[in-house]
Amino acid sequence: MRRRNVADEGRTPTDEGMVTVFVVMFAVALVFMVGLVVDGGRLLAESRQARNVADSAARAGAQAISDDAVRTGQAVILDPDQAHVLACNFLANTHYTCQGGSTVSVVGNQVTVDLEGSYDLTLLPGASPTIRATGSACVAVGITAATC
Repeated sequence: MRRRNVADEGRTPTDEGMVTVFVVMFAVALVFMVGLVVDGGRLLAESRQARNVADSAARAGAQAISDDAVRTGQAVILDPDQAHVLACNFLANTHYTCQGGSTVSVVGNQVTVDLEGSYDLTLLPGASPTIRATGSACVAVGITAATC
């Protein structure tokens, strides 16, 4: 015959193991939330870094001023081929490249860089999200405000 424990009073046999299920579910939810915080924060940081790289590459390209165009007083003084080369050279020093989904376009005195890359999640399973960023810069002539 089984002896009854005072702690067992008020409990039914179906209550056994409920705390274990609750703890396991809580632990899984906690790990998922930590994954959201860590991967979400890293994704935001990578997105900000991509915008910084796009802006910097556009500024590098906007420094390709044609000396001949400046001397002759032309309105468009940016050398488009050299601007493209300078922007792509800047991107070559990062993990973005001109061939890997990133584009550099030069229109008039404005350089626009569109970046595209993927980001690998650390804790959360699933597909890698795509990061896109755009940066632009234009040539400022004189001390007036630049108009692109």
